[in-house]
Parts: sequence; structure tokens; C-alpha cells
Amino acid sequence: MAGLLPRLLLAVALLVPTLVLSVQAWRGTDEKATFAEQERAGIEYLRALGQVTLALVDAQSAAVAGQPVPRDALNRAIAEGGAVDARLGAELRTNERWAGVRAKIESLSDRSHTYPEATYTAYNEATDLLLALYAKVRDTSGLVRDPDPDSYQLQDSAGEELPESIVAAGRLADLAVLAATRPQAELVRTAGELSNARAEVLDPAHDLVTNLQLAVDSTDSGTLGGNLLGELDAYQQAVEALGAAAVLTAGATAGTALPDPAAVATARAAVHSTAANLSATVLNEIDQLLEARIDGLGTDRLVTVVAGVLLFLIGHAPLLIFLVSAGRRTGGTPAAPGDGPPGPGGDREPAGRAATVARRWPDGTPEPPGPGRATPTGDAPAEKQWEHSGAAR
Repeated sequence: MAGLLPRLLLAVALLVPTLVLSVQAWRGTDEKATFAEQERAGIEYLRALGQVTLALVDAQSAAVAGQPVPRDALNRAIAEGGAVDARLGAELRTNERWAGVRAKIESLSDRSHTYPEATYTAYNEATDLLLALYAKVRDTSGLVRDPDPDSYQLQDSAGEELPESIVAAGRLADLAVLAATRPQAELVRTAGELSNARAEVLDPAHDLVTNLQLAVDSTDSGTLGGNLLGELDAYQQAVEALGAAAVLTAGATAGTALPDPAAVATARAAVHSTAANLSATVLNEIDQLLEARIDGLGTDRLVTVVAGVLLFLIGHAPLLIFLVSAGRRTGGTPAAPGDGPPGPGGDREPAGRAATVARRWPDGTPEPPGPGRATPTGDAPAEKQWEHSGAAR
């Protein structure tokens, strides 16, 4: 066992880097899985915010137009959003932001605006807070740092462009209503606001189409393109129709004709409907991509464990072989040096003696076991039979 200590030292020297590499690989995989799980929490939060956004924009359009506000739908969306925030807000650090948004929306429900302009301004403040909450969720959940091109483009579309487009479409429709109530002296200001609002609808929609096309081109999913393209086409057509309805035209007398509020409102409703469908599809696709990524990381964990075990066995094979062979050598009782077969009396003869005694002279007499010794005679013990030298022969 003299060589055991060097082999043990070699085993330790091989074991330490193997353990370090295995632990590092495990931690890296675990961190990626945790990151993806947090992204999925962000997706769930964005779903709740999408319902709040649609309900709030519908409430704004009704309030600005002087129609009854659909408070039931808004209250349900707020309740669902509050439940999600209660469950995920601590993890995503959104409790304070959500409390501000909720307080602002509830204050709109309790306040009676005398003038549509004031109503429009108050609702805009609420939707601005809501869009800021979208950005907060995407940041704290890690969606804005997603490593895969397809899921990154999808989260950018669902968490930024689509909400902005929905809010902008509502504001454009509301401005078309307000423009019809403003005096002629404010026509220039109104035309500028309408033009800017129209651009705020078209710009994020254009970015959205670009992002989704990039996601489809870069994905390995076999279903992403088929699920998205139909919804994307419907949304794009609705946005183009809204942009066409909100175009300022040359009037016969005043020089500029404002868009028809009813036509803009109809186009706005189509944008919101197609945007809601597209948002649900995009969020589902991101969630499926993240789930597949987590499953793949689980496989990577298993591979890490198996690889670590194999590296350990390969690195320690010489030591294991040495220990097994040493155990075999020490497992039986070793023979004493010089032991031979039993003698005539059953006692063991010294090694080599039996073979020597069996040798004989040509005349048949036994050959002495060594030079200068006489042939054994009589019944004397074997130890005494060859006491004389060769001269006695």
C-alpha cells in the first residue's frame, strides 16, 4: 500500500476541479431557469395590464363623448389586476406603482368632469401611469433582457408597442370628438394635435409589425409564424383604416376638414379588438417559448450531473483499479517462504526437497540430495540419513 498516498493526492487533485466545474455548470443552469420563471411572472402581469388598458381606454372614450362609462368592465379589470399584483407585486417590485395607478383610476370613477377637455386630460394622466407600469414590469421581470431574439421581439411588441398603440388609438378618437366641439379659432391647434395623435398610432404599429416579423424569422418554433401572421394582418389593416379615417382633408370653405368622429370611433374599436387578440396570441407564444426553455434547462441539469459523475469516474479510474487490485492481493492467506508438499509423515518438507529425494542413481539407489552426501539407509529419520559426506559413498 506504499503507493496509496500519492494516488489519493492525485484523486483529490482531480476531484476538486471536477466539483468546481460541475457546481458552476449547475448554478449557471439554475440561474437561467430562475430568470425564465421570473419572465413568465412578467408575462402573467402583462396579461392583467392588457385588460386594464382596454377597459380604461373604453371608459375614456365614453366619458369624453358624454356617454355612460362601462364601469363594470373597468372594475373587473382593476380587481383582476389587483389580485395579480398582490401575488406577484413583491417579486416584480410593482406594488407602489400599481397602487398609484389604481388610485388614479378610482379617482376618475368618483369625479364628475364638467368639461370633456378636463376628462380627456385626467384620463390621459391615468393611461400615462399605466404605460409606465408596463415598462416597470418588463424591467423587473427581466423581459427586456431576454437572451433569445424571438422572445425578445415578442415581449417588446406585447409590452410596449401594443399598449402604446391601443392608448394612442383611443386618444386619437377622443381628439376627433373634441375637435368637433372647439371653436374655429382653435382649428390650427386642433389640426396639429390630430396629426400628432395619428402619428402616435401609426409609429408603434409600424414598429410592432417589424418586431413580429423579426421574431418569426428568427424563431425555431414551428407554430409561431402560423399563429401570429393572421392576427398581425388583421391588426395592421385596422390601424391603416384608423389612419385613413383620421386624415385631415381640405374643406370647401374653412380650408381644412376635420375627420368624422363616428368613423374614427368605429376604426378605433376595430384597432382595439384586433390588438386584444394579437396581444393574447403574442403573450401565449412568449410563455410557450419560456416554458420550452425551462424544460431544456432541466435536461441540461441532468446532463451536468451525469457528466460530473463520468468525469469523476474517468479521473479516478487509476485509483479505483489500484484499490481493487490491492484488495485482491490482501484478500487470501499468503504462503510462507520455503513451504513445500507434505513429507512422508504428513509434515511439510522444505521447498524442493521432495523433488530431490525422488531422484535416483542408475542402479536404482536414491541420489543424495546434495553433493558429498551418502545415500539414505535404514530407518533413521530423514534429517539424519545424509549426515556423512560423499567419501562414505
